[in-house]
Amino acid sequence: MSMTTRESYNFINGEVLLFDKNYDWTSFDLVNRVRYLLCRKLEVKKLKVGHAGTLDPLATGLMILCTGKSTKLIDTYQAEEKEYVATLKLGATTPSFDMETEEDSETDASFVTVALLEHAIQNFLGETEQIPPVFSAVKINGKRAFSFARNGEVPELQPKKITISEIELLSFGLPEIKIRVVCSKGTYIRALARDLGTELGCGAYLTGLRRTRIGNFSVEDAMTVDFFSENLHRFETN
Repeated sequence: MSMTTRESYNFINGEVLLFDKNYDWTSFDLVNRVRYLLCRKLEVKKLKVGHAGTLDPLATGLMILCTGKSTKLIDTYQAEEKEYVATLKLGATTPSFDMETEEDSETDASFVTVALLEHAIQNFLGETEQIPPVFSAVKINGKRAFSFARNGEVPELQPKKITISEIELLSFGLPEIKIRVVCSKGTYIRALARDLGTELGCGAYLTGLRRTRIGNFSVEDAMTVDFFSENLHRFETN
């Protein structure tokens, strides 16, 4: 929802808000900030605010936040198809499959060509099984997987069915490549980077990630939390 297209909002009854998440913010950081701003604006102590799908702290892009009675729509939005633009570094790996942890291996990736990459990408299209990253919020016996990983443990994670309907190579300049991915709920782009690196035989990890679409919602229609904070006072609430 663009805050410039309407003049009146009913956040208690329920609104659907589109945000472009800040780099280095957790999804809960965004929810907590928006809830705080709305509670102060509405002069209430409590307000339901939830998000329809997390983004890792090192990712940016579209998040859907629902307020009030609209939180009942969260499951519907979570199930929608997602689109991402991802930057990968070939020829190296990290334990978290992204830049949260330091590189732990290095391999020559100079043999990778556009043709080889395009061929490897095709193997990930359609319905497949993907093992989630150990540095993830997947629960194992009631505990998050990242809790084990950060203690040096390597939990055994079960593969999950996912669907990747599109992968497009956007740019190629070794050691980095950029791809666009359209996928189902539950797909980890970090894990896709890991698996693509394994498929190529040189390793890979995620150096940048931006979610550009959820269902019919686009990041182009989203606002930053700073914009929301600076403009909230201008709008009537009821």
